[in-house]
Amino acid sequence: MSSDASETETAAETEGEADLGPVGDETTDGTSDGTPDDHGTLSVVGIGPGLPDQMTAKAKRVIESADVVIASSLYQAFLREDGTLPSEDAVDDDGVATRDDGFEQEIVRSTMGRQIELTRAAFDHVREGKDVAHVSGGDPSVYGKSDLVFAMAEEDDATDVPIEIVPGITAALGGAANVGAPLCNDFCTVSLSDKWRGWEEIEEKLRAAAVSEFVIVLYNCWRNYERALEIVREERTDDALVAIVNDAGRGDAGRNGESEFITTLGEAEDHDDKVSGMGTSLIIGTHETTTWRNDDRAYLVTPRGGRDVDDF
Repeated sequence: MSSDASETETAAETEGEADLGPVGDETTDGTSDGTPDDHGTLSVVGIGPGLPDQMTAKAKRVIESADVVIASSLYQAFLREDGTLPSEDAVDDDGVATRDDGFEQEIVRSTMGRQIELTRAAFDHVREGKDVAHVSGGDPSVYGKSDLVFAMAEEDDATDVPIEIVPGITAALGGAANVGAPLCNDFCTVSLSDKWRGWEEIEEKLRAAAVSEFVIVLYNCWRNYERALEIVREERTDDALVAIVNDAGRGDAGRNGESEFITTLGEAEDHDDKVSGMGTSLIIGTHETTTWRNDDRAYLVTPRGGRDVDDF
């Protein structure tokens, strides 16, 4: 545990702040809700970039043991690479796959247009006693499926359905790892998708993040990324370093292939050919972000503060 975390917990205890205990175990009046014994569990599973070596052991275990797996065609292909899901040959016409040990799983193809339908179906499966793995790329709580599941649970009054979130490596973390250590100080993520919020709100967040000296990771860069860069340039110098990262952690299996390119805020728009769509993230550094080069390559580094080696 970090020293910062220890200090925070000690302060909370000293000030007598209420300890509500583990989320989900009890209601606020101290009584246990309890889930019917004949129910399964709905697990929203983040698989990171999707390839086997970028997925947590827990995510793999939950998917392998689920009675029902809901996943897009792309994620199904990734999960079959190491047998996390059975091969297509093992799936019958009803979508039921038989694993090598004889365990049967129903494999359901997920699409953007069926999210509500499939979430409701997942609730029904759980009530039938089945464990369901609802697969999300990256982390399900970082622009993923978690909020939809809880919104649907609220809409349908599905308080009897146990929900578990299994985290995964999100693009900010995977992309940062590919270019070095750009997120070692305070950072934030901003989605450029204006599907659910107006551009004025996105602009306000971008400007606040730029002024506050956060390293900024942009998601959904196929939408208005040039506009976003212009806003950040109003508050940050043009020589601030920027990494353009595509399909982090996916190698050649991604839509456009894994790549990373380091440029500056002032020149980033000149490299439009490097921004290839949904799999692209931009990492915008602060005035402290710098490069370090060894005999192999250049890295991006944002120091945690004004410390030298002895301070560690």
